[in-house]
Amino acid sequence: MAIATIDPTTGKTLQTFVSLTAQELEERLRLAEETFRTFRHTHLADRKRWLARAAELLETEADRFGRIMTEEMGKPFEAAKAESQKCALACRYYVEHGEEFLRDEAIDVGGDRSYVRYQPLGPVLAIMPWNFPFWQVLRFAAPALMGGNVGLLKHAHNVPRCAIALEELFLRAGFPKGAFQTLLIETGDIPRVIDDPRVKAVTLTGSEGAGRAVGSQAGKALKKVVLELGGSDPFIVMPSAKLELAVETAVKARLINNGQSCIAAKRFIVHESIYPEFERRFVERMRRAVVGDPMDAKTEVGPLATASIRQGLHAQVEKSVEAGTKLLLGGTLPSGPGNYYPPTVLTDVAPGSPAEREEMFGPVAVLFKARSVEHAIELANDSPFGLGASVWTHDEAEARRFIDGVESGMVFVNQMVVSDPRLPFGGVKNSGHGRELARHGLREFLNAKTVRISSGTVAPPTQASANE
Repeated sequence: MAIATIDPTTGKTLQTFVSLTAQELEERLRLAEETFRTFRHTHLADRKRWLARAAELLETEADRFGRIMTEEMGKPFEAAKAESQKCALACRYYVEHGEEFLRDEAIDVGGDRSYVRYQPLGPVLAIMPWNFPFWQVLRFAAPALMGGNVGLLKHAHNVPRCAIALEELFLRAGFPKGAFQTLLIETGDIPRVIDDPRVKAVTLTGSEGAGRAVGSQAGKALKKVVLELGGSDPFIVMPSAKLELAVETAVKARLINNGQSCIAAKRFIVHESIYPEFERRFVERMRRAVVGDPMDAKTEVGPLATASIRQGLHAQVEKSVEAGTKLLLGGTLPSGPGNYYPPTVLTDVAPGSPAEREEMFGPVAVLFKARSVEHAIELANDSPFGLGASVWTHDEAEARRFIDGVESGMVFVNQMVVSDPRLPFGGVKNSGHGRELARHGLREFLNAKTVRISSGTVAPPTQASANE
């Protein structure tokens, strides 16, 4: 698959890139290993300073970075700028808390002195998607670099300018050459990199199929792996919810990033007593959503990232309708250039249809009726995915039942699911395993080394050595 920047609003190829040769890839792997030998021993004060400088650049150059994102994958420009600014927040979070998370953790075992020391693993390969081309990378890179690892980025084939800009970002911020490198390689080259003994761990954000392939390869190579895969997140609305706010948030949660988000709400499970009114309001608000030029500040929905993504999404809608699913809005391919797809709403879902079982990666919402709390939980869990869930109720007992009963890595009550540097992010079931962000994300790629010292035989380490 060609590595190229293709304007999703026109379909025109803006720039193509040449993949690394075998020798060039070897040089980058060698540099990663050599850099790690020294970078792992850099003092935390230096890493914090460099990461803080990266945050400054992400904020002051948000317009430039945002334009690159919009040109490559079509997200609204205002959202792209906000993405760059959110990356700055992640950097600052680890600047502020990295030292605390890396500190030796004392454990009382009686007479002996014992503790856990957290140490970096080495070069980490990050296989990242196009939908949040900066944020997905920074939520891996910020904790990995703070922890003393070095990063190797294999970005999606359609966002090469973003990938190059990210490597330049860390160099300009002061990180040593080799601490973070972009690998412009083909998908077929990934197994070779995973198998390379210099690469110590792998993280992937992507599809279920990609997760199975990478997870299998990493398993054979006995490498640590974190997988953040697809989602078909439920958005559950009960009678006690504030309906107007729930509807407005539901539309935002479905259309965010042109509907191309793993944590976008996709299945709307509404109690039957309020379902008719929810459906009416929801369909009308989806109908009013502004579809257009992503550079226009009024645009809510820009083009999908690629023509193949649009075709795949439309095929899912068509197959669902052909199977008996009811189409309430949208569902037709617009004429003209670009990868645009209209906001679409489906209901009365046919059993076994794509709308029931598959992730719809675009502005397509699927509505379900629930008879009770138990039925809502049953519908929410009737999915191979388990990433996030949004629950709308002002009944405290109901909220507790949903929090305990919904099978997901995250549950948000009376708000949409979002990623936040302060909170661990990840899922269960076919949505993957491992966690990003917060303390948990930093420690995914650290060796939790157990140390036990016989009482009175060795002096305690200095704080400086414990933090190196």
